[in-house]
Amino acid sequence: MRYELVVFDNDGVLVDSEPLANTILAGYLTELGHPTTYEDSIRDYMGAALHRVHDLVLERTGRRLPEDFDATLYARTFAAFERELEPVPGVVDVVKQLAAQGVPYCLASSGSHERIRVGHRKTGLDAWFGDGNVFSAQDVGRGKPAPDLFLHAAARMGVAPERCVVVEDSRLGVRAALAAGMDVYGYTAMTPREKLAGATGYFGSMDELLPLLGL
Repeated sequence: MRYELVVFDNDGVLVDSEPLANTILAGYLTELGHPTTYEDSIRDYMGAALHRVHDLVLERTGRRLPEDFDATLYARTFAAFERELEPVPGVVDVVKQLAAQGVPYCLASSGSHERIRVGHRKTGLDAWFGDGNVFSAQDVGRGKPAPDLFLHAAARMGVAPERCVVVEDSRLGVRAALAAGMDVYGYTAMTPREKLAGATGYFGSMDELLPLLGL
């Protein structure tokens, strides 16, 4: 099937942000008295909106995170992005080829619009993604694994869910895509395929993606 819309996750798929962001999140939670390893952060929060961090900490400890948690975390994360963030290897070529072939594409991320913009300015992806094809969990109120964000992106792009394909690297993202009735290809560069169970297919490098999509 030739898909009418390719929906990219952002963190870990377009920008190589997961190692940076999860190192910072784990360190900050530990600093606040909630011991968290990098592996814990990847397992519990990769692909999720920030409200999941608040929800899980409250559920597990009965304590709320401080009111300035989000602002402090963003400041630390964005500073690291400005210093170190790079695009995922090969993804710029994928986007260029989609554009050249006239295949519509967009981004649907659990991250905030500000986080997306900061990362895209640093990596140059802002040349390919703008207001018309960038969607955040902020737009719908619920992040992945709820299907709301992917359904919102499809509706805004004018494509039926069953004609969309999602490119994801987190188990929460795969669950969200399946719940939205979309095909989904799991990117296994960082996440083992067994943790992306249910995906339509899998690939380990970006040069494998377009053939998988029939392009």
